[in-house]
Amino acid sequence: MGTMPWRRQGSGSGAGSLCAFHPRILESLPMTQNVISIDIPAELLAKLDAALDAIEAVTDIFEPISEEQMRALAKMGDRLEPFCRLAAAVLPQYPQALPPSFSVAELQRDLAAFDALRPRVHRLAKALEKSQDTLTALGSDVYAGARDGYTLMKAHGESDGLDLLRASLPDRSPRLRLDKPDPAA
Repeated sequence: MGTMPWRRQGSGSGAGSLCAFHPRILESLPMTQNVISIDIPAELLAKLDAALDAIEAVTDIFEPISEEQMRALAKMGDRLEPFCRLAAAVLPQYPQALPPSFSVAELQRDLAAFDALRPRVHRLAKALEKSQDTLTALGSDVYAGARDGYTLMKAHGESDGLDLLRASLPDRSPRLRLDKPDPAA
């Protein structure tokens, strides 16, 4: 990992502590991370909302399955798919071997629906993955910028503007954990 110009290097009591330096150096330091830079126009958000509304309306016929049910279901994976397709093709040729309660037509309907739905679900999954990646990158950029800006302000001695930031820091952030005031003092 590279060193940050606002960290002291070396050993001794000051090693690793923040140090203030000339403002021109501060001005020349870039943000340490910018994975993505994107402006999303209102028209695009409106189109996305309309597309999501349409998807939600169309998928109302789909059945939600609980986690427990999902775990209990037998699943047709890549290895079993050829067997299932062959069975759907062969079983109608032997109706005498099947009980009346066995519906070959239902099996074929399910396979046809599976074939119709699968490419669309793959497209949705790819779009969701790209959207989630973008959201993660944006959140990471925001966090890195906030963290680096806070550190730079602290290094420059601008503590007046840090009070609100200090108060909003979560205790779970180990990198930015601040010493809490001693309640006995």
